[in-house]
Amino acid sequence: MRTIEIASTAGFCGGVARSVAKAEATLQQEGRVYCLGELVHNADEVRRLESLGLITVQSADEVPAGAVVLLRCHGVAKEVYEALRAKGAEIVDATCDRVQNIQRLAARAGEQGRKLIVFGDPKHPEVQGICSWAPGSVAVETPEALEEMLTNDSKLAASPLCLLFQSTQTEKNLKKSKEIVKKLCTNCEIFDTICFATQIRQKEALDLASRCGAMVVIGGKNSANSRHLADLCAEKCAVVQFVENADELDLSSLRAFDTIGITAGASVPGRILKEVTQKMDELNNMVETAAEQAAEPVVEAVAEPVAEPVVEAAAEPAPAPVEVKSEANETEKSFAELLEDSIKTIYNGDVVKGVVAAITPTEVTLDLGTKHSGYIPVEEFEDENGTPIEELIHIGDTVEASVVRVNDVEGTVMLSKKRLDAVKNWDDVEAACENETVVEGVVTEENKGGVVVKVKGLRVFVPASQSGLPRDAEMSQLLKQKVQLYITEVNKARRRIVGSIRKVAAKARHEAIARIWDEIEVGKRYHGTVKSLTSYGAFVDIGGVDGMVHVSELSWKRITKPADVVAVGDEIDVYVINFDRGTRKISLGYKDPNENPWQRFMSQYQVGDVASVRIVKLMTFGAFAEIVPGVDGLIHISQIANRRIGKPDEVLTVGDVVDAKITAIDEEKHKVSLSIRALSEPAPAQRRVREEQEGINEAPRADALIYEVSETGKVSGNAPVVDDEE
Repeated sequence: MRTIEIASTAGFCGGVARSVAKAEATLQQEGRVYCLGELVHNADEVRRLESLGLITVQSADEVPAGAVVLLRCHGVAKEVYEALRAKGAEIVDATCDRVQNIQRLAARAGEQGRKLIVFGDPKHPEVQGICSWAPGSVAVETPEALEEMLTNDSKLAASPLCLLFQSTQTEKNLKKSKEIVKKLCTNCEIFDTICFATQIRQKEALDLASRCGAMVVIGGKNSANSRHLADLCAEKCAVVQFVENADELDLSSLRAFDTIGITAGASVPGRILKEVTQKMDELNNMVETAAEQAAEPVVEAVAEPVAEPVVEAAAEPAPAPVEVKSEANETEKSFAELLEDSIKTIYNGDVVKGVVAAITPTEVTLDLGTKHSGYIPVEEFEDENGTPIEELIHIGDTVEASVVRVNDVEGTVMLSKKRLDAVKNWDDVEAACENETVVEGVVTEENKGGVVVKVKGLRVFVPASQSGLPRDAEMSQLLKQKVQLYITEVNKARRRIVGSIRKVAAKARHEAIARIWDEIEVGKRYHGTVKSLTSYGAFVDIGGVDGMVHVSELSWKRITKPADVVAVGDEIDVYVINFDRGTRKISLGYKDPNENPWQRFMSQYQVGDVASVRIVKLMTFGAFAEIVPGVDGLIHISQIANRRIGKPDEVLTVGDVVDAKITAIDEEKHKVSLSIRALSEPAPAQRRVREEQEGINEAPRADALIYEVSETGKVSGNAPVVDDEE
């Protein structure tokens, strides 16, 4: 099925709609009105207004004295105002308010002595009018022209400047121009004067062009914003038809595409969109002959702004029936129905949606996609925390509001967001209570027996017992906190809502516990928090369930208590060593298996190697020495010196670094025997002579040195017997 997507911003913008509305109202009252230049850049619309009595002239000289003069949407030069006043003309100013703002900025630049640069088409009436408000101003049309001008005139680049942009310029040109000015100029004020509605229209056109096989852009060839739309679409879409009306539309080049996007410039009236609608509907009648037409010559489109429609044909299978889809409404409607929605009249009490086009200190302007512009007071967006309006809403956001007052003459609509929210929010809260869904809110005050939470602008009372805090805890600690809660009671008649924070926490805790026991397995890692310490280990919360890390699993080093490694409140990474679903007990490990010091020792040393060791502890039966961090060896008292000693401290002191020979390794029990004496032993022949002289029958065997010594000094295994007597 073929899909046709219509840009929700297609057609008149708010400024053009107000200008046309003023023209119609003035013509109805006066019957004969002069207009300096075309009111809007659309020949069909100008002809329609001329049929109602509008007389288009090109200069103030053509206006009779005392006549009623309508100033066009694009504005006029400063001298034109003065010439009309001198003739006593009655001026009806239909200049777009955004253009008027640019003119005021230009006038201020002239008063400050700044050289004005206007980025835009020098031949466009809007640009010409802006330049007239600052003597000596210049206009440039491309970033390259701007860079060339500033590079060739260093005096200009160093002087005070002011850079303004034609309201229909693209963000791409804005960004490039800013970079150029910041690089070449030392004193330049830059104002982003591109119309917000134009930016939104361009972004929507780019999005459509990137998703559609072909694009139709409707607008006048002399309309800057329409030309920019065509240029932008050509960057993303190979086939772009730029047409002024339905007569220029070439359906034969569109039938091969499954998706077609349509957008229109700000000066395109609703009836031209309707004409395009009727012609687009003819695609349904072309299905039967599509196969024959597919063999016709292919004309490739050029992705450039062109005066003629851009056509591309493709030998594709016969297209499916047409489906019409709007950005604002995904339901299936006829093309005509969707277009009618975009130009419909707005009435008091209607609910409308609009895109934020501008934000001022007092109001938010919405583009409603119709001939009206909507306005909402800033205070309707304020929250309890005093958050700045710039953080609550942004340009391009979609807002829904209720219509309070419509002014068709001015083309404005006063809207209320709070009035609509009040109705919707009660419905949402009732649904949350019925469906037991979690809602969010901010605690705004401490009340007798509990706290008040603001949820979608409504007051929800949470009793102290449902606050989630311990008994007798201060409720004030919840103030200004964002919380989640269940709605437990709604009484719309009494305007009473009750909620529970504790219920949310309890459910989350139970779900977390169930999830852990469903997924737990040996070796699985968790990020937990140390909850408590005992003499034998640390208890760690791994997400609603506590596991214990035994003191022996806290560190590879010898520690006396868990507090040597962790403290209550520490966040640590642990892994599962073992667990018992029946008793709900979990044993955790903290020390990294990859940092096992015994493995490091075994990879570096073997029996017979000499190591530089540090004495860490002296006992009556010998000395413990650190070989590598985490691995100690025992130097038995008989192996400390090559003479008889009574105590190890006669030779060694804690902290001494000495060389020792590794005489035995027990890999199973992770025990190491060391000997200092072995390094000073004489050669075998000399040793036999010495043994005969000293009456020693047999030296201690190496395997006799395999033994185990506990922390209390208890020796087990084949340890040499030490004679304490001299």
